[in-house]
Amino acid sequence: MEILIKPLITEKMTEKAEKLNQYGFVVDKRANKFQIKTAIEEMYEVTVEEVNTMIYLGKRKFRGTRRGYISGRTNSFKKAIVKLKDGDIIDFYSNV
Repeated sequence: MEILIKPLITEKMTEKAEKLNQYGFVVDKRANKFQIKTAIEEMYEVTVEEVNTMIYLGKRKFRGTRRGYISGRTNSFKKAIVKLKDGDIIDFYSNV
């Protein structure tokens, strides 16, 4: 099971990283906090202090076509906010 799917790089998460030393990741829905913590510590070689998780339901979408409306949902996902020890940072832009 791949625990970390992708990092969340948004304006809000960039601000949290600068001010509060917190980083966001999209993770597997079946992963628990301990698995997320160990995966991040192994991949980025940092010390994780705490992990907060939340599950987002996919947004409802409507699209009008010639034959009427088509409704559906985007995929739901689990998000993890990770707080690192003071002095540790994760640089997502180092490989660019």
